[in-house]
Amino acid sequence: MEFSFDVDALLPERITVLDQHLRPPARRPGTTTPARVDLQQQIMTIVDELGKASAKAQHLPAPITSASRMQSNRHVMYVLKDTSARPAGKGAIIGFLKVGYKKLFVLDDREAHNEVEPLCILDFYIHESLQRHGHGRELFHYMLQKERVEPHQLAIDRPSQKLLKFLNKHYNLETTVPQVNNFVIFEGFFAHQHQGPGVLVGPAGTIPLPQNPRGA
Repeated sequence: MEFSFDVDALLPERITVLDQHLRPPARRPGTTTPARVDLQQQIMTIVDELGKASAKAQHLPAPITSASRMQSNRHVMYVLKDTSARPAGKGAIIGFLKVGYKKLFVLDDREAHNEVEPLCILDFYIHESLQRHGHGRELFHYMLQKERVEPHQLAIDRPSQKLLKFLNKHYNLETTVPQVNNFVIFEGFFAHQHQGPGVLVGPAGTIPLPQNPRGA
């Protein structure tokens, strides 16, 4: 996906991690720096256009990823840049993966309700012309390492059949635990559940851990 501005200069690394602040990454030494507000606007444009492309690919009525949604939620977006193709010397974007922690009520294999706060896959898109080149796996693997989670610990929001096949092929995720909501979890989800900060899972659900803002 190409843009009118210099993506290669805006996003110095192959994979850029964006949070709710949508701050531009640090620039390379010696690079001319436009006004910071202009750089943030370019970041917002990338997020909006990627969200539209993802919604179109999934046949959704409206995007579920946008700059405004990112700013109002504590989600994290991993953006993959094409380091080989440099149209007009400006670079291009291959795709993105959006994740975030959510409090969910999910059923285990005994159909008991559990309150958990897992890391969730919220949106995932690779440009149509660049699929089946290993980019999706590269992006997903980077996210797993950065977030320090295992694939079976994730909850996936409304996964497409293409995403389910991807998870089965690359991470052997096949057997799901039936749910009554839109999230999909896989066998092994409850074995070593990775939680958001300050949360502990118990038989009766989540138990907030004592907070010590000054540290121990």
